Order: sequence, then C-alpha cells, then structure tokens
Amino acid sequence: MKPQEMREMTLEELKIHHDSLIDELANLRIKLSIKQLDNPMRVRQLRREVARAKTILKEKMEGAMPGEKPGQRQEAEA
Repeated sequence: MKPQEMREMTLEELKIHHDSLIDELANLRIKLSIKQLDNPMRVRQLRREVARAKTILKEKMEGAMPGEKPGQRQEAEA
C-alpha cells in the first residue's frame, strides 16, 4: 500500500492495518524458519510496510503534517 493511501485512512483503520501487517509478518517468519516460504523478499517488504504504517500512525497521533520534520511545528509556534 502506498503512503498516500495510508494517510487517507482514519486512525482506527490504520491501527487495524498495522496490526494485520504485524500478524502477517509473524506468520511469514514462521514459514521462513521451516523453509515453506515461496518468496523470502516478502518478509523485507512487510518490514518496510510496517515501518511506514508506524510512521504515519505517529504523524497522525502527533498531528504533524506529512513532510514536516519532528519538532518543526513546535519551533514555528514559539
């Protein structure tokens, strides 16, 4: 899923999506350990998507605008 699509989701939808990614990643890691995984690169893709979801969740919870550096909003308000 593209970052822009994630940013358009509500906070609850994003949390649900993040949790499902974590579950899928856990299942893939189990399959990888018992050599039943067809595409090992999927683990890498999922790790990155989880990180992307976490970043966007944090942005939404802090109220930051996309592309804004952390702390930039506080300095501008002062």
